[in-house]
Amino acid sequence: MTYVPPKPRKPGEPPALSLRHLSKRFGGARALNDVSLDVLPGEVLGLLGQNGSGKSTLIKVLSGYHVPEPGGELLIHGEPVPLPVPPGIAERVGLAFVHQHLGLVPSLTVLENLRMNTIATQTRWWMNWGRETDRARETFARFGLSIDPNARIADLPQVERALIAIVRAFESVRAEGRDHAGILVLDEPTPFLPKAGVEQLFGLVRAIVQEGAAVIFVSHDIDEVMEITDRATVLRDGVLAGTVVTRDASHADFVELIVGRRVELFHATPHDRSDRPVAVSVRDAAGGGLHGVSMDVHEGEIVGLAGLIGSGFDDLPYLIYGARQASAGTLRIADHAEQPLAKMTPSAAIGARLALLPSDRLGAAGIGSLPVADNVSLPVLNEFRGMLLNWQGIFDRTLELGTAYQVRPNRPEMNLASLSGGNQQKTLMAKWLQTGPRLLMLDEPTQGVDVGARQHLFATLVAAASRGIAVLVASTDYEQLEQICDRVLIFARGMVVAQLEGAAISKASITEHCLRSNEIAASQPSTLISERVTAA
Repeated sequence: MTYVPPKPRKPGEPPALSLRHLSKRFGGARALNDVSLDVLPGEVLGLLGQNGSGKSTLIKVLSGYHVPEPGGELLIHGEPVPLPVPPGIAERVGLAFVHQHLGLVPSLTVLENLRMNTIATQTRWWMNWGRETDRARETFARFGLSIDPNARIADLPQVERALIAIVRAFESVRAEGRDHAGILVLDEPTPFLPKAGVEQLFGLVRAIVQEGAAVIFVSHDIDEVMEITDRATVLRDGVLAGTVVTRDASHADFVELIVGRRVELFHATPHDRSDRPVAVSVRDAAGGGLHGVSMDVHEGEIVGLAGLIGSGFDDLPYLIYGARQASAGTLRIADHAEQPLAKMTPSAAIGARLALLPSDRLGAAGIGSLPVADNVSLPVLNEFRGMLLNWQGIFDRTLELGTAYQVRPNRPEMNLASLSGGNQQKTLMAKWLQTGPRLLMLDEPTQGVDVGARQHLFATLVAAASRGIAVLVASTDYEQLEQICDRVLIFARGMVVAQLEGAAISKASITEHCLRSNEIAASQPSTLISERVTAA
């Protein structure tokens, strides 16, 4: 597939943004090589590629962070913009960015974050906060959002924080009285959002482009790109692999452009593991959004947890681990005595060889500001204690695990946050699998992970199960559950309402049962599984 230029929406209208012949070297390595792309006013252009494909480098050139090689050109609405982009010029010409970590100050209010640029760059000696509050409410109402301008960012859910960051960026590039609505670059805005949050964010993006703005949507998620974009540009190894009209391209077309060849997606064969010993048994668990959930996970079994947002499916791993307080229920680990679930703690879980990999990789699963070696060694530090901590041993172990789990770059001294999402996840998987857990629990394990790294993670989980490790996966990615699970439990209203087995485990079947889950829950007389499905 070759470059597909956009069709002007008005005769003679220039693209909102044009890049021509953009290249960037780091030492002897070329991160970008002669890349060109256009995005029109009112268009959402997807930007995809594997980790290391050049996406982040391109965005950093646009933001003025990187200096490109001579010969590149940037035009905004037909007007040339110097490269490298000088400080302050991006916003002046109508170019704004929302990065994955949003750039909000948690201790400040929504309104203070919205007006931060004004406070920082203008010399007003006072501000009419009442009027500014009314303006903020009007802005949110225009986009169908009901967010309190006086709420603290720290008290808001992640999806509202993302929406606020996008509104702030859009308002900043339309506040200058230009005759165009600006260009918004959304750099991986969805990895930490639940499915309902992604849909809400997409609603805001659609509202923004209706006002004439152009949006560049950077993502690893092919399904999201297919849903929200008009066209999509794929980078591979720093070069333009192709640009396609989204509605004319299939999922397989995207995968082939990203990877460079047809990829056979990983697919494990579901097995009945019920004759194997029980690794973990939960009875009548309550807490969070759960009400009396019972289940067993057998050695070597991969069990998926699914449901609509708010159904409680993603609470169970945290209750088992003691990361959230259970109000009732019991837990039996292997052949040990049954114990109250409410007394479970993360320390006790680690001692019992349970491992939890939360969805928030740099906030709960790992420490982004610490080196990879520090993160990997945390659960096994006692192995390296003597008179002094054996740092060389820690480094060597981390290097060995990085090789085994294909972490790239395999540099134990790098901070975890410096790695791509896929390599962060490989690192954190290695961290816990080195402990030989009885049960490995994962919450949304492939958020922000490219298609190639996903296949490696799936193979790693299936290999772990083949060694007898039980695996519990809570996910809203139903295709992922289809690819790896032996059983899938469907939750609704805090209960397990259906269990899919064997041939019944498919993306379509999981989706159907999740959509029907509230209906099933309302009709069943107890908290026991009311529907067991073994054939599609």
